[in-house]
Amino acid sequence: MAQTQPHFLIVIFPAQDGYDDGFNSKINDTTTFLTQFRNRGTQSLKETLISNAENGTPVSCVVYTLLLPWVAKVARDLHVPSAPLWIQPASVLRVYYYYFNGYDKLIGDGCSEPSWSIELPGLPLLETRDLPSFFQPSNTYNFALPLLKEQLEMLDSEDKAMILVNSFDALEEEALREIDGKVKMVAVGPLIPSAFLDGKDPSDDSFGGDLFERTKEYIEWMNTKAEGSTVYVSFGSIIMLSAKQKEALAHGLLASRRPFLWVMRDQDVEMKDEEEELSCIAELEQLGLIVPWCSQLEVLSHPSLGCFVTHCGWNSMLESIACGVPVVTFPHWTDQSTNAKLLEDFDGSLTREEMVMELSKDKKDLESKLESVI
Repeated sequence: MAQTQPHFLIVIFPAQDGYDDGFNSKINDTTTFLTQFRNRGTQSLKETLISNAENGTPVSCVVYTLLLPWVAKVARDLHVPSAPLWIQPASVLRVYYYYFNGYDKLIGDGCSEPSWSIELPGLPLLETRDLPSFFQPSNTYNFALPLLKEQLEMLDSEDKAMILVNSFDALEEEALREIDGKVKMVAVGPLIPSAFLDGKDPSDDSFGGDLFERTKEYIEWMNTKAEGSTVYVSFGSIIMLSAKQKEALAHGLLASRRPFLWVMRDQDVEMKDEEEELSCIAELEQLGLIVPWCSQLEVLSHPSLGCFVTHCGWNSMLESIACGVPVVTFPHWTDQSTNAKLLEDFDGSLTREEMVMELSKDKKDLESKLESVI
């Protein structure tokens, strides 16, 4: 008897949030935005699930990501199974779990002390600099911890709660173990196209979309560089460097005397409150190439690449590991400092060299870090 092959039908629902021109944290209120997104998203998802059921294509599972606990409630009310896809390390999930389950005083009260450290079940010794930024005294994103707490409480109320984690056993064997007999984590990562991961499907070479427009000129440029010689600089799709930081980074790249590919998004160039052009732009263009966006996996897998200057976003970390690229870390917020810690501990195959936030303190800082990893 022939077996039916499993298949996926991706359902996209139009969750209007009332911000058709995009959300701007400088002028829009975050609490209002999150409330509107929850209310409108709840209604839209409910309508989508009901419509699919009535049309004969019922949704068999809702997979949702961070900070969207209301998705699980909608699915539960309609008796549809759901599972969160955790897009940060399992180690970070453990930190949040234990913070909300008896360790809040130990983590919250003393972590600002320079000598502070803590060892949580399933995790290595963590210092203050290794914690997610939402625990730091400097944290201004007050909405994050309540949403994470709500998400974990939602899981805690379910029988046999399961979390899909974008990680893999060899990287986080201990952290991925079941937590307190309540939360089962299933590693489904690294979520990287096959062409760059195992080569089994060469046609699978893209995530299927880019946040920003890119060109192919950077590959042609990299083809002209010696093997292992090029520095790749990118801080993801969210982080915006200050003019002073960009200036210091530019001088560090020039001092390294190595060819570089620097992703400087259009938003970086067009920031209205920091319109100063880099003072050394002419020298930079002689040594390297500045682009608004690129395919990061193409760059990381290119033979001319020597190292990656990164903000330590989890996707970037996994891609660095998959491609075997050493990194200079520049963690900024949320899970990025913990990611840098994991990278440092991961079997010694990759190197963590951390730049301070105030890059302008010493323009030689980047030069020395690059030399230590290339």
